[in-house]
Amino acid sequence: MTNPKYAFLKGKIVPIDQAKIDIRTNALQYGTAIFEGIRSYWNEKTKTIYVFRMEDHYRRLITNSRIMMIEIKYSIKELCDITIKLLKKEMYTEDCYIRPFAYNSGLDIGPKLIGNKQDLFIYSIPLGEYLDTSRAISVCISSWERISDNAIPPRAKISGSYVNAALQKTEALLNGFDEALVLTTDGKHVSEGSAMNVFMVRNGTLITPPVTDDILEGITRDTVIKMAREDENIKVIERSIDRTELYTSDELFFCGTGAQISPIGYVDKRPVGNGEMGPITKRLQDLYFRLVKNEVSKYSHWCRKV
Repeated sequence: MTNPKYAFLKGKIVPIDQAKIDIRTNALQYGTAIFEGIRSYWNEKTKTIYVFRMEDHYRRLITNSRIMMIEIKYSIKELCDITIKLLKKEMYTEDCYIRPFAYNSGLDIGPKLIGNKQDLFIYSIPLGEYLDTSRAISVCISSWERISDNAIPPRAKISGSYVNAALQKTEALLNGFDEALVLTTDGKHVSEGSAMNVFMVRNGTLITPPVTDDILEGITRDTVIKMAREDENIKVIERSIDRTELYTSDELFFCGTGAQISPIGYVDKRPVGNGEMGPITKRLQDLYFRLVKNEVSKYSHWCRKV
């Protein structure tokens, strides 16, 4: 049997083939759920798995669950302990992705956030690269805008909101691109990728959209900002970005738990710099891949050993 072998559901770890929900489940019908994406990394040198910034991911899950009026009955420590127990049973010797999912588990018809039973499950899957981080990818500006905070808040990983991401990503793939960049609802500024944050380099300065431009408040984004400022002595500015700034930028890259740090070489078929991974992106990517495998002592507190 291949991984995953187990899942945490209804308060206990069960074989994955027993982790089932009813087809009438409210979250399946209406997207009334909130989730996280957490990575664990296999360090081949030490033969050890480390979960990256797990506490921060669960803190975000619990904080943003208020938006969806979902009460998570587990503490951050309990969620971390459950995750470690689950990973120990899987016995991974490769990188993996962990998916906690808090949802309306009731069976009543109706798109509402109150009067429903609620539950949480966690499972993991082996996961290599969501995007090819070894090369500069090609992206397009999507015709599908990012949803706004006053529609479905992008700052929370709400399951139903990822229809928006699916439309953007699919459009990009159908048109021969690797990914999409999306604009804010008013069409004035760059928001993020279909499911990842974006950074731009201009004249040695790292620039990224603010949290008020309808982005996910990314944990990898936060990691990149800290690495740039504290380790690489790179100035970081959080401000709105115009579409045409992307065309004239020196470097661009995506970041996220899935995307990690992924360089962008072309936007709407226009080269970014020389169309290859830029030097600042390379420095940050190299540091990031060492950091997540607990090879940078300064950041060891972010790496939970399994």
